[in-house]
Amino acid sequence: MLKLAAQMLRRRVGSVFATLLALTVGVVILMSTGTLVESGLRFKAAPERFAATDVVVANNEISLDEKTMGAEDTATVTLPEGGSVPASLADRIRQLPGVAAVVADRTVTAILPNGSAIGHGWKSTALTPYRLISGAEPARDGEIALDERLAGSAAPGVEVTMLVNGSPRAYRVSGIVRHEGPRPGPAASPAVFFTEKHAASLYPRKGRVDVIGVFAEPGADRAGLVAGVRRLATEAGVRAYAGDDRGKLEQSEGQAASTLLVMLGSVFGGYVVLLVIFVVAGTIGLSVRHRRRDFALLRAIAATPAQVARLIVIEVGLLSVLSVAAGVPAGWAATRWLRRELVDRSFIPDTFPIRAGLLAAAAVAVATIVVAVCAALIAARRTVRIRPTEALGEVAVESGRNSRLRLILGLAALAGGFFLTTATTAAKGTAALGAATGLLYMFVLAVALLAPWINRLAARLLAPLLRGVWGNSGYLAAANLRANAQGMVTVLTALVLSVGLGGSVWFLQDNLERQIVTQSHDGMLAQHAVISAAGLPDTALDEVRKVPGVVAATGVRTTALIPDGASESASVQGVDPGGLDQIMDLEVHSGDLADLHGPAMAVATQQAETHGWKIGDQVRVILGDGSRTDLRVVAIYDRGMGFGDVTVDKKVIAGHTAATGYERILVRTEPGRDATAALADIAARYPGSALTGTADITGQLAEAFALNAWINKLLMGIMIGYAALASANTMVMAALARSRELALLRLVGVTTKQVKRMVHAEQAGLLGVSLLIGGAIAAVTLVSVVNALTGQMVPYVPPLGYVAVIGGTTLLALFTTILPIARLLRVPPVTSIGIKE
Repeated sequence: MLKLAAQMLRRRVGSVFATLLALTVGVVILMSTGTLVESGLRFKAAPERFAATDVVVANNEISLDEKTMGAEDTATVTLPEGGSVPASLADRIRQLPGVAAVVADRTVTAILPNGSAIGHGWKSTALTPYRLISGAEPARDGEIALDERLAGSAAPGVEVTMLVNGSPRAYRVSGIVRHEGPRPGPAASPAVFFTEKHAASLYPRKGRVDVIGVFAEPGADRAGLVAGVRRLATEAGVRAYAGDDRGKLEQSEGQAASTLLVMLGSVFGGYVVLLVIFVVAGTIGLSVRHRRRDFALLRAIAATPAQVARLIVIEVGLLSVLSVAAGVPAGWAATRWLRRELVDRSFIPDTFPIRAGLLAAAAVAVATIVVAVCAALIAARRTVRIRPTEALGEVAVESGRNSRLRLILGLAALAGGFFLTTATTAAKGTAALGAATGLLYMFVLAVALLAPWINRLAARLLAPLLRGVWGNSGYLAAANLRANAQGMVTVLTALVLSVGLGGSVWFLQDNLERQIVTQSHDGMLAQHAVISAAGLPDTALDEVRKVPGVVAATGVRTTALIPDGASESASVQGVDPGGLDQIMDLEVHSGDLADLHGPAMAVATQQAETHGWKIGDQVRVILGDGSRTDLRVVAIYDRGMGFGDVTVDKKVIAGHTAATGYERILVRTEPGRDATAALADIAARYPGSALTGTADITGQLAEAFALNAWINKLLMGIMIGYAALASANTMVMAALARSRELALLRLVGVTTKQVKRMVHAEQAGLLGVSLLIGGAIAAVTLVSVVNALTGQMVPYVPPLGYVAVIGGTTLLALFTTILPIARLLRVPPVTSIGIKE
């Protein structure tokens, strides 16, 4: 059987190449995506900051109960600001047997003239550890010990000015310390050490600490110690990390890259798999369908259904193995290219390890073979099951019968698509994007299942038009479309998939970028901004407001919160409400920003609609550090994408963010008054601060979004490209399989010109139906997700977008049909009539 299968493959070079191409490219895509996901899942961040500890107690995650479409689930969410731990827990841990020392670590952001640093209490030097290489440890509040990476020319005894908690302070350098643990990565911030008392006074979360480091006594029972610490941590509502798990607490580039790769895999991986299944199943199904004559003849010479099925499995299995053998190495090479692109754009560090992808290769190989074999058996099931004489008859004449189950499943898929349309409108963020892509595939699946009925109906409706434009050739084209409705299923599905993908998901990023930039530009009334990485104090805001010519000024700090019952965080801007309406136009359509005082919040329309919030509602939210509080909704505004999902009084988030002070102070001046010099002088008094125009902030926002959109467009481009390849592949196979049909037409008197006109008419009809259905699916998908993400009912499509989608699909359909048909027409009809289909 294996020898026979190999011989049959050698005699069908065209269909074998087309099938092998679809399989191999699918393997390349799946292998590349799978390798990145595997690398992200298997990445283990080496402990750096806590390298010397045995156990670390922290509170970086929170478990939340959420409801998705009525189903309850528990989600683990990383706290946007990093949680804190009760300081009293350190005393309880000290009582455990085997504990040598316990260090409660508090961190504050500091800005020096030559760079930024993370401030700690002196005892935290033991966590990494740091070693004193010159001078002495700080003994008074006005003394600090500097990391040698930050010290530069500073030596013990030198006085430096440092911005801490938004206020410039003068400190005397008491000593220089060196990082003695594993070599810190390029993203690791240098450290500065205060006295323990001074660090506690600077730390905004009173009665709390960031982490607690635990050190075991020599010879102590490590397992028992870890178990004891975990018990106490659980009682306090926090977590204990030991061994390699300590690396999860590192805010390293590698950890961020790992999260990014896993996220990409979870968001896009499933849809890539579905796309590959669509393409592979369609291509193999068409290939097997074109070989019904072979299978019918085998049945006629006494081959059993089991033998024919086994032959199909062996043939497709051989092609699958070849595609895996070629696609896995190519996928690895594609992964290396993609890694370089991600490194060049700073998505992942150059040191991030890409795994060999052995697990991904095994999974891809199994999935490819299973999908290919199942697709082949489904395509050949009728020819295998029915009697040999019936099989030969159905080869000659297209069967008009279709499974009732197929119709039921098609209608169910169509209903599922409309249901997901409603779900997309109600969702937001990545959930909306996921639901939108899901409804796209659901509609395409419905088209694939209902395609025979769609083709027959379209042929009847188009018949008058085709006859009117192409005459007798149009009549033949309509008859062909009607008679070959079943055979054109794969072609229609491939074209609809290409149009649907190209006309919807590709334009999502354009709509998001346009809305963010437009809202930021139109809503920003201020002309200047004083910005700082460490935070600017209220005193700086007071100084700005006193500058002659300043109409209004307000400070802004951004963070995030999690609505109770949700797993997605919402972006927050904490502001000084004074003069807010003169600084930014949030386009409030309900409520009043004048009420934004105390435990209150203004929310974006999308957030309000998603959670069902109304003016006056008391809403329970989880702040960035895990603290829970109740806020009253006082206003609802439309410009959430430009200014954040939620706006609150800065007092609401005070003490709940890792840094304090304002990230920026927005300033509006009188027309014609130049306050630039005075504002620049204020910025100069705060190390690490700068004065910039708000137009530059909008421009930087657009650049940052464009960079982040690149990776989404790359993945979407791969999906659209593969769909286009599948369409081209399918149409070429379908065209080349018509040699006997076209030869018969020519033998009965149809001229070559008439045949070409007939093919043009067929393509025009099929292309028109594909563009209409695919365009409708793309429109529903794009409108649904854009409305969910931006609140706009009419999506933005770049001027050349329509031309690219419609023109590209048209050229694809014409070239992949006209060129193969032209090749067939160059062969004498007497020669073609005797060859295989």
